[in-house]
Amino acid sequence: MTQEKAFQDYYPDDLSHCYGCGSLNDYGHHLKTYWDGDETVSHFIPESFHTAIPGYVYGGLIASVIDCHGTGTAAAAAYKAEGREMDTLPPFRFVTASLRVDYLRPTPLGPPLELRGAIKEVKGRKVVVSITLSAAGQITAKGEVIAVQMPENFLTGK
Repeated sequence: MTQEKAFQDYYPDDLSHCYGCGSLNDYGHHLKTYWDGDETVSHFIPESFHTAIPGYVYGGLIASVIDCHGTGTAAAAAYKAEGREMDTLPPFRFVTASLRVDYLRPTPLGPPLELRGAIKEVKGRKVVVSITLSAAGQITAKGEVIAVQMPENFLTGK
């Protein structure tokens, strides 16, 4: 996989503060998402403080990275559906309308996490993304994100 710019690298500065993926959030995860064929992929290495019980990743972190992988994938899918490059204006940014996470088995703390997204639907301002989260080659969680295009008042601050 070629490491071109991540989807999140195209977000304008005023939309780059997200805890999960914002490049301007010093305390965030800084999740980066890329195309890998028709799927999207992100990798994340949990820190020792991302623990639930010794040796395992906290479920809230798993939900957080699934959420941000989904909204980043939604933005890329919207650009693709319109035949636009991700550096064109106006910017597409998405927020979460619904997040479902199914925890299939405990996620070990230590190995990098791999998130893979598949676009299920692009319809108007809504994108549905199905996501798997794997650790050490085993799927440990599945999720679905229903993302909607960010409301105009989020962009203007009104």
